[in-house]
Amino acid sequence: MPMHDPEPKAVVPKQKMSWEEFLAWLDEDIWAEWVDGEVLLMSPASNLHQDLVGFLSALIRIWAEAFNLGVVRTEPFLVKLPEPLPARAPDIIFVAKENLHKLTTNYFDGAPDIVVEIISPDSRVRDRGEKFYEYEQAGVKEYWLIDPDRKQAEFYRRGEDGIFRLVPTDEEGVFRSEVLKGFWLKVEWLWSEPLPSLMSVLREWKLT
Repeated sequence: MPMHDPEPKAVVPKQKMSWEEFLAWLDEDIWAEWVDGEVLLMSPASNLHQDLVGFLSALIRIWAEAFNLGVVRTEPFLVKLPEPLPARAPDIIFVAKENLHKLTTNYFDGAPDIVVEIISPDSRVRDRGEKFYEYEQAGVKEYWLIDPDRKQAEFYRRGEDGIFRLVPTDEEGVFRSEVLKGFWLKVEWLWSEPLPSLMSVLREWKLT
């Protein structure tokens, strides 16, 4: 049985920390973000949240591996956005192969190519507010916001002017990514109960 420190690390430090101090304090059992020198512990995820993260990350990973496009990381993997922005722990990130050199052992150093956030009641303001503008400012190319309570999915793409703009789905409710070349997603899949099997999606993609 592993030994634990007398004082649990999950107790949030009262004083502000540098980025280096935060990394030294953090361990793999803690899901936290670093904002303005302060530690923000993240709430436990619901079953639905976990199902959607698992489903979407698997689809992105399969497509990325099939066409050698890059890698996927999921919560609670950290993203240290460019200074002076904070460190966030998005639900899912995609990193294109030309940016793999920015992956360190414990975090991604910079702006991922795609960030996906699954909105929960306690994260709605953060995901639509602070994080939206942080990811935009950092240079994230696509930001996918999935709100299972409202059965609403929004896909934003960064324009040449650096501003996120909403990308509409087509008449069949399909979103097509520019960053993940060729990838497409039926939004209705996200609200299915149960979620579609990966094999059924692969058949629609004609990958099997």
